[in-house]
Amino acid sequence: MQSFRTELENPVVEKDIIDLEKKIRLFREGRIHDEKFRSLRLARGIYGQRQPGVQMIRIKLPFGKVTFRQLLKIADVADEYGSGNLHLTTRQDIQMHYVSLDRTPELWEQLERDDITLREACGNTVRNVTSSPDAGIHPNEPFDVSPYAHAVFSYFLRNPICQEMGRKIKISFSSTEKDTAFSYIHDLGFIPKLNEKGERGFKVLFAGGLGAQPFLASAVHEFLPEDQLIPYTESVLRVFDRYGERNNRNKARLKYLVQKLGLEEVLQLIEAERIANKSKSYKVDLQAVSLPEPPALTDLPETIAAPGLAYQHWLATNVFEQKQQGFYGVYVKVRVGDIRTFQARDLVEAIQPYVADEIRITQNQGLLLKFVRKQSLPLLYSKLDALGFAAPGFDSLADVTTCPGTDTCNLGISNSMSLAATLEELVYEEYPSLTYNKDIKIKISGCMNSCGQHGLAHIGFHGSSVKANGKVVPAVQVMLGGGTVGNGEGRVAERVIKVPSKRATAVLRTILDDYHQQAEASESFHSYYDRLSKDHFYQLLKPLADLSNLKEEEFVDWGHEETFETAIGVGECAGVVIDLVATLLLEGEEKLGWAQASYQAGAWSDAIYHSYSVLVNTAKALLLDKGINSSTQAGVIREFDSNYVENGEIPLGSSFSELVLQINKHEPSEAFATTYLEQAEEFYQTIKAKREAQFNEQHG
Repeated sequence: MQSFRTELENPVVEKDIIDLEKKIRLFREGRIHDEKFRSLRLARGIYGQRQPGVQMIRIKLPFGKVTFRQLLKIADVADEYGSGNLHLTTRQDIQMHYVSLDRTPELWEQLERDDITLREACGNTVRNVTSSPDAGIHPNEPFDVSPYAHAVFSYFLRNPICQEMGRKIKISFSSTEKDTAFSYIHDLGFIPKLNEKGERGFKVLFAGGLGAQPFLASAVHEFLPEDQLIPYTESVLRVFDRYGERNNRNKARLKYLVQKLGLEEVLQLIEAERIANKSKSYKVDLQAVSLPEPPALTDLPETIAAPGLAYQHWLATNVFEQKQQGFYGVYVKVRVGDIRTFQARDLVEAIQPYVADEIRITQNQGLLLKFVRKQSLPLLYSKLDALGFAAPGFDSLADVTTCPGTDTCNLGISNSMSLAATLEELVYEEYPSLTYNKDIKIKISGCMNSCGQHGLAHIGFHGSSVKANGKVVPAVQVMLGGGTVGNGEGRVAERVIKVPSKRATAVLRTILDDYHQQAEASESFHSYYDRLSKDHFYQLLKPLADLSNLKEEEFVDWGHEETFETAIGVGECAGVVIDLVATLLLEGEEKLGWAQASYQAGAWSDAIYHSYSVLVNTAKALLLDKGINSSTQAGVIREFDSNYVENGEIPLGSSFSELVLQINKHEPSEAFATTYLEQAEEFYQTIKAKREAQFNEQHG
């Protein structure tokens, strides 16, 4: 690889990209362990793909916001470095596929020129901060949550407290109590509130999550004042970093920490951490994210084709009146979340005269356009229709959410995208009236990990398999009864039955027919499901699970021609923890450099946290010499005392716990930063000298 050079205005970003290029070279030369390199690249949005030798790149778009210029830049980059396709995700990101690892630094640089980042889009970090796409224009919102979502994104990007956690943290902001950002399945979910004085704040939902074991979040604050949003989040992250599981990734989310310690103890730890926070109160800059300017008045053609029935259908399902009088929001349904780059360019050219220069990616993999004038709606419809983007039924039964499945994902078991397209066609053709129904959601994941959010679907499917006649048959696990209730409350879908994948269409027909026949007047799907009970649906669908009458085509998955095989790779959704002694000591030296640089810059809080990381990483390295691999940072601190300090092998003058945990006993002042950094430097040099002496003794 040739040495990479970049010229960006932001020196921090420039250093980050150059560092990635150096690490790639070291990895290619065999000087960085594969698992450590994986962790590093994931935190920079570079994710191993199902196909060997290429990467998926995830672009981090805070609350799904993208301008015309940014979308065009992403399209250009996807053409030059990827496959010419953009995939919209349920976390309001954009992904591109089939990218060479060696070209990722220059790809990143190209994006940063238009203020687009890859940083912390994957890995054990704070992932993309999501929000209701209609934030800022919803008629019933207490206030616009967009500046608050942006503040959380900005504050924790590259923040030392959340760079190498045990696993990821997901944060959402809903615009109203309708909770369209699904606060109840997030580590931290925020719903805007006004108190009796009209002051701003948030209801806080804590430690929710989907995955193979869904947990509904707990409401821990009915009203958290707006200036406490950042401090509270900071305390949560610091506690998760110290006490969260690091060895068993299946138990490493915040929800499992609550399960292990209990909600009250975790909340007490969060409260105790507040003294160490960089910010005790944080005033969010409400001007950091402003509403886009409405488009200029445009002369419309004198003759526009009279709107027909299709236009009326689109108007009823995809358009709503904004709180800004005279303007409308327009949703664009994007089939399975895929947009070819040429389509993205055509779309921007078509809509630019009629909408504001801000597009929001939605949680169901569509787009929201803003500030459309009423008189422009017919012409905008005709433009979208010409491009194939005027399908009605946005966020309805006919708008199926899906992950990429076996198309590109290592963990995918089934082809969820082809199944989603098939189910959408079924609804349009056989149940057209239900394209108006926005109260029933279908969601599909290629495996049990719920990237397609099947766990919160009214009707959900996730990829699986069954065995019949000595062969493996592609199957789906049918999930029913999940979904949003509102104001932070939600329901987890129940596993009902597993059927061959090719029978998913029959499953959907059976459920919809039964709902039509048995639901009482104006009865919601949730009420209908609860009234009839899970067993009713098991018995209803049981004939479809019969494997004695399989047809040959049922051994082939949707969108495939070959016989089904389960080929699951190594998942990278949260990175992999490595525990190599030499690597950890090298990391300690690197972190010490970061601590010293932060100290020289007067960033006392950052210097303190980097110093803390030096202490813990270095202790962990020495513990590995005795075969002790503690699964939490808190455990490392305890084990180091037990195995090195209490027996006098490493004399410290105090316990290691007392030394390290000064961090949450002091304000982040210059004086404490000075002392703590000196102690971290001394400890690192002591351990390094001990290791070198051991090595020399062993190797003569």
